[in-house]
Amino acid sequence: MCIIIKRYFLTVLNIFLCIYVVFFAGLHAAIYAGFLREYFRDRKSRLRTEDKVSIIIPIHNESSRIDGLLRTLLIQSYPAQIVFIDDRSTDDSPQKLALFAEEAIKKNIDCRIITLTENPGANKKQFALSMGIKEADGDYLLFTDGDCEIQPDWVRTMVSRMDEKTGVVIGSVFKKKQDRGFLFLYQCYDHVVRFNYLIGTIGLGAAGGGFGNNMMVSRLALESIGGYEAVPPSPTEDAALISHIRSMNKFKIHSAVHPNAAVETETEKSWPSFFNQTLRWNNGGLFSPELLTRINYNFLMLIIGAGILVIPLVPFFPQLWPMPVTVYFFMVVHTIAALAVFRKNMPKGKLITALGYLLCLLYMPCHLTILTIMGYLKVKTTWKSHKMT
Repeated sequence: MCIIIKRYFLTVLNIFLCIYVVFFAGLHAAIYAGFLREYFRDRKSRLRTEDKVSIIIPIHNESSRIDGLLRTLLIQSYPAQIVFIDDRSTDDSPQKLALFAEEAIKKNIDCRIITLTENPGANKKQFALSMGIKEADGDYLLFTDGDCEIQPDWVRTMVSRMDEKTGVVIGSVFKKKQDRGFLFLYQCYDHVVRFNYLIGTIGLGAAGGGFGNNMMVSRLALESIGGYEAVPPSPTEDAALISHIRSMNKFKIHSAVHPNAAVETETEKSWPSFFNQTLRWNNGGLFSPELLTRINYNFLMLIIGAGILVIPLVPFFPQLWPMPVTVYFFMVVHTIAALAVFRKNMPKGKLITALGYLLCLLYMPCHLTILTIMGYLKVKTTWKSHKMT
């Protein structure tokens, strides 16, 4: 009897393993196909010169990190209105914005500053953005954050990806190459691999997220969903907006892969702050208000997590080895793709950097698994010291 039960168990296990490997491989093959489709589509973009662009930037105590953004905003090759939302800053941010506005006037740049003395929003950033959108008058709304630096042709490159059928264009975001150590290197790696996944899902027509600090939205698309106020409160307001627009099936979502569309942002300085940031992003996918995004993201995180969680069981059940091997095989492929396409935006070095990237690819599935478990356990995150619901 025990022999029959054991054989039955092994049969079921082998069937499960085959299904796991086939699904994981098939999913990633589709993502890579979507990546190539979007990459080559992006290369056919054409410049549009007649459209008005408004750049919307929420600011909350960014005085120590905003200088790079202000400097690069003044040298844009495409004219754009700039709307700052000073969200109750208590540092020198208001003074720096006032000085910037004076410089902008000298360059004939339309710069407006909205000052919030209170913020009743469930998501503080989402409320601040809604105030900026009301003030903006551009055909296209371009979003970034106070700790970012942008390329001189950033606005020009992003608007060239728009057309009448496109509702959102999502640009790349890389970490500034300014620190050392594994935490810094992993953040650079993490951003690039996330963008690889994002490009792939966009190419498949299943975009459910994006980088809110490098995103352009068509006003027509925003109006088609009932305005920004129609977007449900979310810990990741950018992903919620993208999912809402895509779910209406009226406008397409595209990416901007060109280097001129890239934005660089500050790295997190500690592991707790980095975990808080990535947990907020992960929760945005796990609990997305849009059903398809929620299903797709949960499925991806669960199959990655399953491949990692069985590792301690492999010595006792050797038949499980295909699961972690499959996960890490595709992490190697992701790493090769990241270095091939975005190597200019990733830290370079000698052997230690190569070993660092090896550690990154080994750690990333573990990091995603930890975040997913924390998400299901309802661990709270914060944004600018405010708790997220």
